[in-house]
Amino acid sequence: MTKRNRRSGRGTVPRLAAPFTALTLLAGCSLVPDYLRPAAPVPQHFAGVAEAAASALPPWQEYFADPALRTLIEAALKHNRDLQIALARVEEARALAGIARADRLPTLEAQGAGNRSRTPADLTGTGQSRTASRYDLAVGVTAFELDFWGRVAALSEAARAQYLAGDEAAKSFRVGLVGDVASAWFQLGELAERERLAKATLQSRSESLELIRKRRDAGLAGELDVLAAESLAESVRAQWAELTRQRRQTENALSLLTGMAVTLPPVAKAAPLAELAPGLPSDTLLRRPDVRAAEQRLIAANANIGAARAAFFPRIALTANLGSASGALSGLFDSGSEAWLFQPVLKLPLFDSGRNQANLDLAQVRKVAAVADYEKTVQQAFREVADALAAQAGYREQLAAQKANLQAQQGRLERVQARAQAGIASYLEVLDASREAFAAEQTLATTQRQVLGTQLALYKALGGGE
Repeated sequence: MTKRNRRSGRGTVPRLAAPFTALTLLAGCSLVPDYLRPAAPVPQHFAGVAEAAASALPPWQEYFADPALRTLIEAALKHNRDLQIALARVEEARALAGIARADRLPTLEAQGAGNRSRTPADLTGTGQSRTASRYDLAVGVTAFELDFWGRVAALSEAARAQYLAGDEAAKSFRVGLVGDVASAWFQLGELAERERLAKATLQSRSESLELIRKRRDAGLAGELDVLAAESLAESVRAQWAELTRQRRQTENALSLLTGMAVTLPPVAKAAPLAELAPGLPSDTLLRRPDVRAAEQRLIAANANIGAARAAFFPRIALTANLGSASGALSGLFDSGSEAWLFQPVLKLPLFDSGRNQANLDLAQVRKVAAVADYEKTVQQAFREVADALAAQAGYREQLAAQKANLQAQQGRLERVQARAQAGIASYLEVLDASREAFAAEQTLATTQRQVLGTQLALYKALGGGE
């Protein structure tokens, strides 16, 4: 009999240990799919760009040489309300990640409780009412989940990735804000230059109009010459008024970007920006904050799949405390009042009407969407860089042509004026040449701003300087 009991005891130990051994082995297996960065669905090279190492992006404080522009950017980064909202959302995601991380560790709590109750006489069994008191004081943990399957760890990883995605999105917004301020400043410079040219031209044509009127009164010019001069002067006046309106609206937009925090400095001619080499797309695009944000969202979606898978497995929650209990408050610290509780709880899903499977399907579909979002972000980034490179070459050639055109129009105007003074050409020819020269000046100012805009667009497309 004793031998059978011994043999039975030796056989029972392996049978009891088997489930725990399997549990331990399964606990070492991650239910989160291995993360692999998707291949970038873009060409390996930028069209029309020689293969070269990417130039390091300087911070915006070094890239923009204009002190007035740097002042405006600093004010925008400090006072812009949209940026403050974006940064607050980053802090919100950071707090949520901290909450998820705290769930991986037990929470130690001190608990104190008092209870006093009265039982009626007809319920005591003795025929007399009874009043009972109980006081408890303990330290312990409540419902701490033993994360065998990595569910809590996966949720923590997802929350951390969401925080990093928000942080990268805020950086992307910051780069965009710097670019918007610089773009508005360049546009303001263009409008101020065009307004100055229009004002000077208006003054010159007003003086010419007065001269033509005097010539008409002296019988040296006809009414047609006066009407032509009036039309030309008024057309410039209308354009000058339009440029003034646009400049003031641009100033308002710039003030809003800077949070209305500074008085706009006087506009000066913008200095050319530094040349940038993009390098290969594989190196260039991954340093953009928006691409990094999309990848972090993909990592979060990947981690959520692990959490959804873990929901199919048992969950073990542990509650334990150690303290003292007594029927009188003064007896809590007496000898023999020690009390403790150890309460593990095992929950195994048996039937949930397909809820866990639906959650898993949802997590997998969201990952598919996150992959597509990442690839779309990469494609958009590639296009922005390619567009900026193409615009640079086109606008530079256009700028050279506009300079040559202005030089030709000014030379034509000088010759026509000389011919008119000699009585060889009519005043209408002078007005026509003056109109063409003024249009060339206006176009040149716009093209110069467009060249700056393409350099700025490339700086932003490459990720900007933080």
